[in-house]
Amino acid sequence: MHIDRLWLTDFRSYHSSEFSPAPAGITVVNGGNGEGKTNLVEAVAYLATLKSFRGSPGEAMVRSGESQAIVRAEGVRDSRRLLIEAELHAAGRDRVQLNGQPLRRTRDLLGFLQVTVFSPDDLALVKAGPQLRREFLDELLVALHPRHDETITEVDRVLKQRNALLKTAGIERVSGEVASTLNVWDAKLADAGERLALARQSLSDALEPLATDSYGQLSVTVAHRGRNTVGVAYQRSWEGSLLDALHAARTEDLRRGITTVGPHRDEVVLRIGELPARTHASQGEQRSLTLALRLAGHSIVSDRVGSSPVLLLDDVFSELDASRADALIKCLPEGQAIITTAGEVPSSADVVARFRVEDGKILS
Repeated sequence: MHIDRLWLTDFRSYHSSEFSPAPAGITVVNGGNGEGKTNLVEAVAYLATLKSFRGSPGEAMVRSGESQAIVRAEGVRDSRRLLIEAELHAAGRDRVQLNGQPLRRTRDLLGFLQVTVFSPDDLALVKAGPQLRREFLDELLVALHPRHDETITEVDRVLKQRNALLKTAGIERVSGEVASTLNVWDAKLADAGERLALARQSLSDALEPLATDSYGQLSVTVAHRGRNTVGVAYQRSWEGSLLDALHAARTEDLRRGITTVGPHRDEVVLRIGELPARTHASQGEQRSLTLALRLAGHSIVSDRVGSSPVLLLDDVFSELDASRADALIKCLPEGQAIITTAGEVPSSADVVARFRVEDGKILS
């Protein structure tokens, strides 16, 4: 799959701009800090997921002083032409069209355009708490099949309902009606939660050997070459059945007003060699690991979906030393790759097209 042309109107720093990356190979977008490079990558990623990979709300992506932004892209997926159009409103509901047809739900778009995003913030995958690692798995699951989006949404919905009931009831006010309602939410959470945990577990198992292979390639010139195996271990926050665990935790949940077990509490433990990467790896090793995880996820999606996602590398080389930067270029899979940078990409990169961003304008 690839993008042929992107149009931006009042999106972030862009008033009205067009961008036509090379359909295959590396397209480099140069520009100084604050000129709009990340905004360009964000626009492409938004059309794939209808979310900002920077975690920004929709209204933040509308140019200051404007009421709406428009992002449009033409591309090809499995020899089929695609036209995706999104209107983002500073106030009100956003609208999306696929090939001229309005979409009622976000998941109706999922799978038509897929992207793999590399960002300097990816280091948090290793260094931060488990939420980002869970989200990493969930995003990959949705890329593999949109049905996973329904499961994730159901887990979130039931958790909100159950937590609201726990906070309202409290430990001192558990009536028969409250207990009965909790039984209903427990059953729903156990059903969706078990399915989500099982899917995450399977994906973690598939990621581990691929991440090990990529990590080895990225770390080939780095000291401690013996530490080149990667561990990706999914750890549930409960034992046995989730339904039994929820019943056992009910008193504590009522006391605290939150759900203390479930897929929202699970961990993804990353290791390099036999040691936890979060606490024992150097920052260079952690960066190599985050890149390896992204490459592994990209490989799984490409293999199972049958089409390579668009690679988006946002200012990644500014955070890498020369050896890791060169190794990453050599590891990039075939397909369309858009790389933004304030400097230069490694000389080993086979650059097909170049653009420059200045003051919210894309210049060829």
